[in-house]
Amino acid sequence: MNISESPLPDRQNDASPAEIPLSVYDLTVAYHRKPVIWDVSFDIPPGKLIGIIGPNGAGKSTLLKAMMDLIPKASGRVQIFGKSYQKNRHRVGYVPQRESVDWDFPVDALDVVTMGLYKEIGWCLPVRRKHKDRALEALDRVGIADYARRQISQLSGGQQQRTFLARALVQNADLYLMDEPFAAVDAATEKAIVQILQEMKQAGKTALVIHHDLQTVPEYFDYVILLNMRVIDHGLTADVFTPENLQKTYGGRLTLLEEATETMRRREQSL
Repeated sequence: MNISESPLPDRQNDASPAEIPLSVYDLTVAYHRKPVIWDVSFDIPPGKLIGIIGPNGAGKSTLLKAMMDLIPKASGRVQIFGKSYQKNRHRVGYVPQRESVDWDFPVDALDVVTMGLYKEIGWCLPVRRKHKDRALEALDRVGIADYARRQISQLSGGQQQRTFLARALVQNADLYLMDEPFAAVDAATEKAIVQILQEMKQAGKTALVIHHDLQTVPEYFDYVILLNMRVIDHGLTADVFTPENLQKTYGGRLTLLEEATETMRRREQSL
């Protein structure tokens, strides 16, 4: 058994690893020896809408990227339904931050959504009518089928976000990772995204969403992970999303950074 697929110790529930959408154990990521996330551990329950909440610079986007092996880990392990991300990546749909996308790339909305079917189609193979039909259905589901042949650079911010949501939907994944899908979108797009999230939940899917608007957290999410470099707390929204925990999450970042940096320095010296 590969070490990345061995059961993670001391998990907080009795479910088998294959039933847990995402397990993170002692995950640390550092840039230039400065920790960005530090000893992060949690499981997320299946069939829930889960918000990752924390201040700017808390490591939220870094956490998602590390879970998908887009950036190197200093330490720790991640399991997707009991296996490494590479072995279960087909079960994961990803909606990136709009700021991380090259919107000048010469493709239209339908092309972007069809990319979500790459595993089924295969690289460098022709896209069949059935694949385009599925992509068009996904665009219709998010309310922008009429813009299928419009260049992504010509779409509004909300339409661009809906396009990437459609790309994730067409994958028919079991776990969706979304990096600030509500950022800089209009009210209609936000409402449409919330509706899609609810439909995902009803279908038994799990969505992990980076979110900034604290006022809408209780309305949108069943479960929250409060993050400021490390996990402050995680659990049901009603239990964890409290003033005391928010104070811990949004205050004291400098102290955390100093503590984590010193700990990593001592670890290096002991090697």
